[in-house]
Amino acid sequence: MNKEDAKNRITELTALLREHNYKYYVLSAPVISDYEFDFLLKELEELEAAFPEFKLPDSPTQRVGGEPTKEFKTVIHKYPMLSLSNSYSEGEISEFDARVRKLIDGNIEYTCEHKYDGVAIGLTYINGLLTTAVTRGDGTQGDDVTNNVKTIKSIPIRLRGDYPAELEVRGEIFMSIEGFKRLNKEREEKGENLFANPRNSASGTLKMQDPAIVAKRPLDCFIYNTPNEFDHISTHYESLKYLRSIGLKTSTNVAICRTVEDIYEYINDWNEGRVHLDYDIDGVVIKVNNLKQQKELGYTAKSPRWAIAYKFKAERAETRLLSIDYQVGRTGAVTPVANLEPVLLAGTTVKRASLHNADIMQKLDIRIKDLVYVEKGGEIIPKIVGVNTEARKKNTIPVTFAENCPECGTELVRNEGEAAYYCPNEDHCPPQIKGKLEHFISRKAMNIDSLGEGKIEMLFDHHLVNNIADLYDLTFDQLYGLEKVIVDQGKEKKISFQKKSAEKIIAGIEKSKEIPFFKVLFALGIRHVGETVAKKLALHFNNIDLLAEASSEALIEIDEIGEKIAESVINWFEKQEHKEIIVRLKEAGVQLANEASPMQISSDKLDGKSFVVSGVFSSYSREELKLLIEQNGGKNVGSISSKTDFVLAGDNMGPAKRQKAEKLGIPIITEEDFQQMIS
Repeated sequence: MNKEDAKNRITELTALLREHNYKYYVLSAPVISDYEFDFLLKELEELEAAFPEFKLPDSPTQRVGGEPTKEFKTVIHKYPMLSLSNSYSEGEISEFDARVRKLIDGNIEYTCEHKYDGVAIGLTYINGLLTTAVTRGDGTQGDDVTNNVKTIKSIPIRLRGDYPAELEVRGEIFMSIEGFKRLNKEREEKGENLFANPRNSASGTLKMQDPAIVAKRPLDCFIYNTPNEFDHISTHYESLKYLRSIGLKTSTNVAICRTVEDIYEYINDWNEGRVHLDYDIDGVVIKVNNLKQQKELGYTAKSPRWAIAYKFKAERAETRLLSIDYQVGRTGAVTPVANLEPVLLAGTTVKRASLHNADIMQKLDIRIKDLVYVEKGGEIIPKIVGVNTEARKKNTIPVTFAENCPECGTELVRNEGEAAYYCPNEDHCPPQIKGKLEHFISRKAMNIDSLGEGKIEMLFDHHLVNNIADLYDLTFDQLYGLEKVIVDQGKEKKISFQKKSAEKIIAGIEKSKEIPFFKVLFALGIRHVGETVAKKLALHFNNIDLLAEASSEALIEIDEIGEKIAESVINWFEKQEHKEIIVRLKEAGVQLANEASPMQISSDKLDGKSFVVSGVFSSYSREELKLLIEQNGGKNVGSISSKTDFVLAGDNMGPAKRQKAEKLGIPIITEEDFQQMIS
């Protein structure tokens, strides 16, 4: 592709992807599949890498994150970001309405909208292009988090339609509830500490130094206001419609209310209806709709006189702490869970609540038989938020965190800088064994859908499986007729494997031998190795043996692999029990290497030669070059060593790799050199 064609295609793809982003995130009306979108985005990424001079400032590729930010500079707001006055009763809403009507002549109407439980943000667009994103801070100045905000797909990098030369808008960045659940599940699979709630997760993510990590978090944003004035807009409601028309995401759950009774109705509807939303709201914002009247009402030193926030009452209950259990997860993390006297909270009976970790237990100074306060709030599960110390009985003893694993008795450990305690007995602690087995058979791993949590427990209890390799030794005769008694609603119930279910399990296990290497690697359950990391490791090392022999230096060279992951991988493969599992999986026929190309070897011109491929290329992708190396008898290796014959280097090759190759005297060849070698 020549330069002119590349420039035109980059411009075309940028506009096309921007339009699809708008339809998906603002209108919620996508016209192409995620696969088709990703395909177009990948094409744009490759073109921008080959022709960086044509990359546009509003390129959708900015969504994957730019260079890390060492510190966030402070920016003074052009228009102060004031807080709203809070109210907690219908009486206070009536007083607000009375104050407004006393100061304003004529008809008054209000808009009611959700009060999002997230992080306030101010966005500035110059000539339609997002230039700065600043947090509220103290209202006068905040932190510049522009690089991180550009990764949020619902925030357009370029506006559409008829927009002013300069536009500032205000919004709330939040994390969806479903996205929060997925994020915590991924962190649990990696053995990382879980986030407490969506709001804290959004706030912490927005201040991360690496935008590439921010890009992977499920952040979203609603725009709710603009301090700009427009000749053609006279109400706040009209301004929201206008902002939506130029590509900004605004809520569709906004109502115009003409009486206090209308406001009460909106509040009551959403106090009940918020449980059906995929984002947290902690109240309702009431604003005078007419912009001229807003201006007339003006501001106090801290807040506008034309708006007020109604805060929902915290969903809290008081009950007694009976005892504390310690649960052991798949990764060995030990979580304290409070057993409570049953109490009604937010429409459900709560008997258990999270205590999160030892630090929180110590901060609460919690004791058995204490009366404790339990909240749901923005939490996914109930949590204890306080203790009624005035009602505490004398001579109670502070609770100390468990010292030994409640399941296997092993002494717990706590890594420096981590909040959680762990049971290090990962291969012999029953809940860890069952957790690893359940992870191994899960849909995203080996996808053995004929086995489930209950069946795994049944096999474990009958001593048929103690590790993942044992699954491949199972026979139909072992399974057929296997029985277990369970208690269901107070009654004993016998379950057993019938012929059909036994056959399905054996067939599912056999089918899993076709699962590709990167999924098998994820299924092994190595701490900190999630789906993405497993793909990178599998692609880089090609087979389990090369990965098992990899040094920390070789692992860290891979994009997004840090010391923590490298240490975890090395420790896993050093254990003799894990080495034996790998041998048994190989004997069973599980895929522990990337599939060889189905294409035939075209020549032996590279026979015996090993290559490291690094950088971005104009005629081929890295995967295509690796395939060509294998088709011509060569071998791909993951890292540079004295045994490497050639380094095939493209643009943006890492300086550390180049330096190492030069130090070892390894020839560095270009894409053109390689083409001559195989021509």
